[in-house]
Parts: sequence; C-alpha cells; structure tokens
Amino acid sequence: MERKASIEAKAAAEADGKPSGSQTLLRGLDVIEKVAEGPISLADLAESLGLTRSTTYRLAAALVDRRMLVLRPREGYALGPKLLELGYSAREQMHLPQVARPYLEQLSAATSDTVHLGVLEGDEALYLDKVPGRRRVEIGSRIGERQPLSSTGLGKALILDMDEERWKQLFTAEAGPRAVGLPVWLERMRGYAAAGHAYDLEENEDQIRCVAAPIRGVDGHTVGAISLSSAAQYMDDARMESLSTEVRACAEAISRELGWSERVQRPRSKR
Repeated sequence: MERKASIEAKAAAEADGKPSGSQTLLRGLDVIEKVAEGPISLADLAESLGLTRSTTYRLAAALVDRRMLVLRPREGYALGPKLLELGYSAREQMHLPQVARPYLEQLSAATSDTVHLGVLEGDEALYLDKVPGRRRVEIGSRIGERQPLSSTGLGKALILDMDEERWKQLFTAEAGPRAVGLPVWLERMRGYAAAGHAYDLEENEDQIRCVAAPIRGVDGHTVGAISLSSAAQYMDDARMESLSTEVRACAEAISRELGWSERVQRPRSKR
C-alpha cells in the first residue's frame, strides 16, 4: 500500500508540474555540468538549461548551500570546494590497476593475446599488470619490471605527447643495440603521435610485436598505457592495423573511468 501511495503521489506531483525527486537530482547535476564549463550568470544558466529563473535559482542555491557551487560577484556561479574534495576522494579510490583490470581481461579474451598495463617511471616503462593470452606464445615481460621507452610499444605510447627534443633525449640515453636509427625512429614516432597509438615491430624482443595506446587522466595528460602483444606470426601488418582500433578503444574506456573526456584537449609535454 505504501509503495502504491508513493507512486500515486509522484504521478500527482508530475501532473501538477512539480519535479519528482529524481528529476530534481538530474536537474541539479545538469546545473553542475553546465557550471563546469565556466562561471555563468543565473539568467544564462536558466536559458542554457531550458528552466525558469526561479527553478534554476532554487537548484543553484541548494548547491551553494552544500558547497558544490559558489556565487562570485560579477561572474556568477562557479564550482565550489566540495567538488574539489570529492574529486580528490575519487582519485584516491581509483587505483589504476584496479580500474583497468576488467578492460585488460576483456581485450585479452577478445584477441587471445597478452595485454600489459604500465606507467612512466623516470625514463623507463614500469609494468603494473599482465594478462596472458591463450596462444602458445611466451612473452618475456614481468609485473614490476622496467623496460625501455624507445623500443617497447608500451613505452612509446607513454611518451606520445612529448616533444621531439625529449624523444631524442630518451632515444640517445638508452643503451643497447638498435633495430633502427634515430631518423627512422623519429619518423615512426611522428606517425604514432598523429594516430594515437604505437607499435613495437620486434624492436624489444625477437619475434614479438605489439600495439599500444595511452591512458589519459581527467586533465588529458597520459597517466599510463596498455599494450597488446603476440608472436609476429599472429601480428602481421594488416592485423596490427585492425587491432589498433580495439586497443585505442580499450585505453579510452579506461581513461573515461578515470574522468577523461573526449572534449579535453590533448596536451603536449616535455616530461
């Protein structure tokens, strides 16, 4: 009976033109998302959301009271300190390997290949996670080890946003035999940066190829990368090209979990 009465009350409220609790919540979230684009006046906020000024004022006032918005003289409404507190809390709870693991498993299951997760650690790629594939292929990587940036797909994906001077520094600083010289490597890096993914063409491990893509945080900066690796016999040029879309999609899905949005401009960095 109580449930029936609640439904009837909700229907009556909507019939009277009064928003239900869920509608009010959604409108409040719309207000926050609009204000996130930049300080805005009450009149402009109401117009952009298609609400009356009185309704918009009540929503905004409630959010100001909860410190989710602030009202600045001559500027209008802006995001408040409570959202900053919540953002830090969310960041603490979003441990990258924990967030990424389900996506790594899905990508490995869909392709039968080995998937890695890594981050930039100084001038090396640090491997945080590994999901082995179903093929009888031995990939010599281990969780917790560090690998070169210039020869691994994962490493290249981690530095795609850096400028060419930094690329040159990293390439020349890394010791060991080289599959290609600096001019060829730079030309490939330019192409990878434009495409949003990177390849390892048997440069780090004999007969092993991989496709990699960066993971981005809320500000658009690279916070990690994933790579999909297999034996060269399973990774011809055509398959690598087709896998690039899947790998990028996986990396973008993880990025969105971390707060990234396609609207965020891709930054350039010297780090």
